[in-house]
Amino acid sequence: MDTGIWTVAQAKAKLSEVIENAHTCGPQTITRNGRRTAVVVDAEEWERRTQHAGSLADFFKASPLRGSGLKVRRSKDQLRASDL
Repeated sequence: MDTGIWTVAQAKAKLSEVIENAHTCGPQTITRNGRRTAVVVDAEEWERRTQHAGSLADFFKASPLRGSGLKVRRSKDQLRASDL
């Protein structure tokens, strides 16, 4: 299968091929009833995409707005009611 799109039944029947294609060709999409349901990706790609560099504090420190003088004021309005 060249397109990288598989039905659930096809993916079940050819799981080894789905995995190999994810490794060699890129992400493989699995559909159910014509709608995207899942994506199979190579483990190395998954690790690259989910690896976080630094903390949230590091992210804010590196912001181009740091030192810009931007002032953000917090609203003193009442909290909105919510149905939990």
